[in-house]
Amino acid sequence: MKKTLHKRVTGWRFWLFRVIAVIVIPALLFGLVEVGLRIGGYGYPTGVTVKCKFKGKDAYCSNLSFGWRFWPRNLTRNFTPFVIPADKPADTYRIFVIGSSAALGTPDPAFSFSRFLKIMLQKEYPQTNFEVINTAMTAVNSHVVLEIAKDCAKHQGDLFIVYMGNNEIIGPYGAGTIFAPLSDSLAFIRFDKAFKSIRLGQLLTYVLKSRDEGKKLPETWLGARMFMDNLIRQTDADLQIVYRNFQKNLEDIARVASKSGAQIIFSTVACNLKDCPPFASLHRPDLTETDKKKWDAVYQQGIACESAGNHAEAVDHYLEAAKIDDSYAQLQFRLARCYWAMDKYDQAREKYSQACDLDTLRLRADSQINDIIRRVAAGKTAKNIYLTDSAKMIAKNSPHETPGQEFLYEHVHFNFDGNYLLAKIIFEQVAQILPQRIKTHKANKPLATRKECQQRLAYTEWTQYISTDYILDTFIKEPPFSNRLDNDKLVSQMEQKVKTLKASLTQESLKKIAEQYRHAIQISPEDGWLHWQYAKLLDDTRNYQAAIEQYRLLLECWPNYYIAHGKVALLLLETKQDTNASITYSREALRINPAYTDAYYSLALAYDIQGQIDQAEKYYNQTLELDQRYAPAWNNLAVLCSNCGRDKQAEQIYRKGLQVVKDYEDLYCNLAILLNKQTRREEALEVLRNASELHPEFTQVRKILNTLTKTRN
Repeated sequence: MKKTLHKRVTGWRFWLFRVIAVIVIPALLFGLVEVGLRIGGYGYPTGVTVKCKFKGKDAYCSNLSFGWRFWPRNLTRNFTPFVIPADKPADTYRIFVIGSSAALGTPDPAFSFSRFLKIMLQKEYPQTNFEVINTAMTAVNSHVVLEIAKDCAKHQGDLFIVYMGNNEIIGPYGAGTIFAPLSDSLAFIRFDKAFKSIRLGQLLTYVLKSRDEGKKLPETWLGARMFMDNLIRQTDADLQIVYRNFQKNLEDIARVASKSGAQIIFSTVACNLKDCPPFASLHRPDLTETDKKKWDAVYQQGIACESAGNHAEAVDHYLEAAKIDDSYAQLQFRLARCYWAMDKYDQAREKYSQACDLDTLRLRADSQINDIIRRVAAGKTAKNIYLTDSAKMIAKNSPHETPGQEFLYEHVHFNFDGNYLLAKIIFEQVAQILPQRIKTHKANKPLATRKECQQRLAYTEWTQYISTDYILDTFIKEPPFSNRLDNDKLVSQMEQKVKTLKASLTQESLKKIAEQYRHAIQISPEDGWLHWQYAKLLDDTRNYQAAIEQYRLLLECWPNYYIAHGKVALLLLETKQDTNASITYSREALRINPAYTDAYYSLALAYDIQGQIDQAEKYYNQTLELDQRYAPAWNNLAVLCSNCGRDKQAEQIYRKGLQVVKDYEDLYCNLAILLNKQTRREEALEVLRNASELHPEFTQVRKILNTLTKTRN
């Protein structure tokens, strides 16, 4: 019998078969899975923008899920709202501002330098419509900003302005981060970012959770305190990787802008040198215990002399300590203070800068970061790449050329004067590179003054109070700021300032401030930030109906601003208006941002008012799943259970809530009332006494405690 022989595949057919087996088939399967996931609605968009409608026309709004590639969802930072018309009008010059929180305008984006810049440009070139779109975001670094630049390049930008560098070490893929870890391979970092931008990558990241395995990340955003354990010396080898990646990312950002036909301005980064002591200091790693004791003895002598006002003697001791170990950041800062007190400002400036460079909790751009920015941008005007040395110019405008609290609130965030100055510096560069078609129509008017900007932006005593109080509570009083040298003095100064500002907000002054907002809105009715600020003022002063109207006007400017939808929902309930309308606004807020806690709470409250117990309970629980510290949800859920005759469950909810939130008065009061209703008066009194000891300011607790005590007697 004849055997059937299989003919062996050879030559080009063999290699074609291999290519199909190894590349084509897996790629086809990969593509089918990706398409299937997209059709099934799995995953999230990763671009800077999402499509939306604005005044009946196609537009692009800020994408709330952009940051999910870089942070856990519960810690993700967001863009401030913006809308980009899909069709750019012919008379429009579109500017994208990209960077981190200093560019964003923290503590209040309504007064970011981009807002000043727009006023300056519009005054100087009134026939051109300047769109200045701020796509900056808190906590980002160049790895994230490169992705932002790529997406912005799709939207017909004429100019990119890049202001970043403070987060390069602590941001994603940095040496001091707690998020996406550092890699010495930039190619791997970019693969990781690209992988998470596709649905299959998002699914596998979720399933494997490889990056977060073994990590304990905070449940909520805690700012700079999250990085306190990640100290990086100036000599750390990982810093060189960060610097290398930073330079390559900047070069690629420039390439992206140029390829899109846009010009780009890179700005150096200004930091508070004089009034921001180092956050953390470390000795050099090879310092022996014997030398450390010698160093400390001399250092303490220097501190004693400095405290006594003997600055020259203190300098001698500090310099002696520096011979043993000059890498301790606080030593250099103390030297700088002494030189400053001795009117030796050049030496002081040098030491202040050195203290910043040696700070081992790297929350400020060091001199290397700014040198890289200069190196990437300098001398490349032929390629439409420009340098604005803002750090140098802000220093020149500072006392003895040393930046401090004149322009910066704390370490890197500008106050009103600082943002005005930064805008002025960048404006000078922008004015030079504008197209001739715009320059031809220059109005030859003086540059918009600080006062003009203050009026146009409605910067009032109320906004000063809000911003200063926010900086004090969110930054200055909290670690790592509270760990700095002599921070208690700064706290006292700012508390006094807050107290003075608050005292100035009389009924009469608040009426004048409201008039300032109305005047500014009359000039710029489509300025969403003006409506937002005015709405917040009206809300805070309990003028709820007027606040609702302002929030609604705001939504005409920013239709996808979920917070405004949520504000209207809550205020409709506060004013006892249509609960169904409130539910509609809440659901719209959740459509835009499914993780918006306030919207779940307002839904729960609306259903509670309507008597829909199951729905109310469901949404109170969802609120607490998202934020365990949402005290009103604990309280209302417990009250709901009690009203339904479930006192035991209500008591458990009160007690569980008090384990998480210890500063919410209603929880103590209502738990005590519940216990007293059950004839458990001693337990009720114990709850109230504990609350009174912990919080002497709780007036309602004291009232109920006095009543129960008298009744018992």
